[in-house]
Amino acid sequence: MITCLYFAWVRERIGCDEESLSPPSEVGNLHQFLDWLSRKSAAHAHALSDPTILRFAINQDYATMDSPIKKGDEVAIFPPVTGG
Repeated sequence: MITCLYFAWVRERIGCDEESLSPPSEVGNLHQFLDWLSRKSAAHAHALSDPTILRFAINQDYATMDSPIKKGDEVAIFPPVTGG
């Protein structure tokens, strides 16, 4: 299982703050995981429609699209943090 955490408007669009997911074995990096996740529901597709405006962490370390992902990992998906 992979634990996926959602924050801010990503959480609002998907409708939950956390999911335990079992992607297929061919999912080996963040890009593949997001592609698979976006097909889970219309809400997921909407929230993940433009991953270039999102930030990601795997096991609390910032991640890029080619970052490896495996069973037992925690993936966080969140919009960029802004200040003011």
